Amino acid sequence: MDVEGVNKKLVDELEEMGFPLPRAMRALYYSGNSSLEDAINWIVDHEDDPDIDQMPSVPLKIEIEDSEVSFVSEQVKLTAQKLREKSRKTNKEEDVKAASSREKERIRAGKELQEAKKIAEENERKRYIALRKAEKEEENRAREKIRQKLQHDKAERRGRLGLPLQNHASLTTSTPTVQENKKMLPGMSTEVRVNSTTKVDLMRECLRSIRRHNKDDGFKVKRAFETLLIYVRNVARDPDEDKFRKIRMSNPAFKERVGIYEQGVRFLELCGFKRVEDGKYLVLPREMFDIAVFKSAGNILQSAITNPFFGLLSTQD
Repeated sequence: MDVEGVNKKLVDELEEMGFPLPRAMRALYYSGNSSLEDAINWIVDHEDDPDIDQMPSVPLKIEIEDSEVSFVSEQVKLTAQKLREKSRKTNKEEDVKAASSREKERIRAGKELQEAKKIAEENERKRYIALRKAEKEEENRAREKIRQKLQHDKAERRGRLGLPLQNHASLTTSTPTVQENKKMLPGMSTEVRVNSTTKVDLMRECLRSIRRHNKDDGFKVKRAFETLLIYVRNVARDPDEDKFRKIRMSNPAFKERVGIYEQGVRFLELCGFKRVEDGKYLVLPREMFDIAVFKSAGNILQSAITNPFFGLLSTQD
């Protein structure tokens, strides 16, 4: 931008009168750069121009010799004073409006943030209640299965001994579980079905016991469950692969992740693994592989990993 085309002394005087530099230079440039009075009159005529406070761009360099400042009448001085006061008042009102607008925006944003936080807390509370309810229902179902199993075993023992049934209602209560198992595993005896149900409950209790007795070490517990799930999935996917059905007890990874928990080893034994060679290995004989048992084991492990309340509400040892 070429600013030498405007008389510097006139610019200085206009600045001393309170006009901003861009406005003073624009007024002098467009009024012919001749006098303060002409410049002030130009400002009066163009004070509402949107670009009045933009620095003018002078395309050509115009040499103008310095001259004495023109006389400014009292009327022009009074006009300049009114312009300055009007400008200050306008700026003050704009500042007040801007401050009010910023305060309203701050209050609105604060309310939105509080509302979003409240909604998030409510959703988290509902999720927590739902998880606790699901865990409680799971506990109740497990206890009910065990109770029905005990009643059924008692009834079978009395029947084998030739004793009369103690309570017909108790047999009726246990019937749905037996019928359900019959639909799921046709061709299996009642004794096999009951044993399968008991094994699943015992596997679940192994994991619950690990979680209950290690509440303060959730990372290691989760890692143990994930490692067990890997063993179970490998065997389920390829039961004919010998390396998946044999675990060396002294393996550092196994010892650190699963072997430190007796119930973790017990879980694998419930899946069919047996300790051999004086406890050096856990081996699953091919004929002991039961896909139903491994599917159940995988489902239990998946629930234990994903449910943060798994085993924490149970009081059984």
